[in-house]
Amino acid sequence: MLEFTGWAKEILAKADAAARRFNPDVLIRLTRQGGVVQAILAEAPADGDTAVSLPTMTLYVERGLEGLVDIEEPHDRLVLRPAGSTPNTREH
Repeated sequence: MLEFTGWAKEILAKADAAARRFNPDVLIRLTRQGGVVQAILAEAPADGDTAVSLPTMTLYVERGLEGLVDIEEPHDRLVLRPAGSTPNTREH
């Protein structure tokens, strides 16, 4: 199961809105690549992805990702932390 901090939801929503200005059919997937979690743009969900409804978008999540989706400074970088972790403090 995934949880999202408010900050993560905000950053993902901004990324989704920006991407859709260029391609209204694009979607965002959370995937593990090289040991880190990344939000990538995709044309369609991958087999086994789970659809997660956030307030302003639907996010697709690679099978097996669990924990707390949070943001780290600098550059609003997505991170996946263990479930129940204390959310990061927003610095700005």
